[in-house]
Amino acid sequence: MYRQFFGLREKPFNITSDPGFLYLSRVHKEAFAHLIYGIKERKGFLEITGEIGAGKTTLCRALLNHLDINTKSAFIFNSTLPEMQLFQTILEDFGVSAEKKTKASMLRQFNNFLLEELSKNNNVVLIIDEAQNLKTSVLEELRILSNLETEKEKLFQMILVGQPELREKLNAPNLKQLRQRIGVRFHITPLSNSEVSEYIYHRLKVAGSGGDIKFSDDAIEMIYKYSGGIPRLINTVCDKALLSAYVSETKHIDMVNVEKCINEIEGVVFA
Repeated sequence: MYRQFFGLREKPFNITSDPGFLYLSRVHKEAFAHLIYGIKERKGFLEITGEIGAGKTTLCRALLNHLDINTKSAFIFNSTLPEMQLFQTILEDFGVSAEKKTKASMLRQFNNFLLEELSKNNNVVLIIDEAQNLKTSVLEELRILSNLETEKEKLFQMILVGQPELREKLNAPNLKQLRQRIGVRFHITPLSNSEVSEYIYHRLKVAGSGGDIKFSDDAIEMIYKYSGGIPRLINTVCDKALLSAYVSETKHIDMVNVEKCINEIEGVVFA
């Protein structure tokens, strides 16, 4: 609706996980480096946590785009699937059709797939998003999957991605064996005050802005305080702010504009 007015190719503040808009803050760069290290060094289990909207899924999508042709990957979004359906989905995401829908059969197929990829000098990566929703029994089955290895290396790497509750769940005494197998653990923290400004202008630039869209310093400060540095909340405020600026026929967003948008988001009604 406002793209033509601002001269943008696309909306800069969609809340979808588009890796093309990924802003690599200091923490996101570090998280990305941990993931690459864990995959290349075949660390087995990797754990990435962060608050809702912190950019975990976007980071994982960017990771998949970064992997070379010798790394086969699967990305599981539905972590609430029952155990057998989850195993079937994992197989199918790797392009393997389940011959028999029994645990023994699917494990055998998965092991054969991994050995075949190893013979081609390929690495295999499985990403499970929203992993805090996985039942403890399923997490234990995933640990057993990690037993698929040679004498020298893991046959595949599993990245568990989730909210802070995942970290708490994995710290439970009954998951001690799984926890001991996690080679990389990293928590993504929110953006800093200065990074919020960089984040906003980064997304505007990617969307095609020539630099004429301006957020005042106090507007950015208010966005930071409201969002707590969480990218998804920043996107929500900025998208409404651009719409409001379009209605007012201005390319300058000030604190009054942002405050109005935040009140609308929070459902504040003024008499």
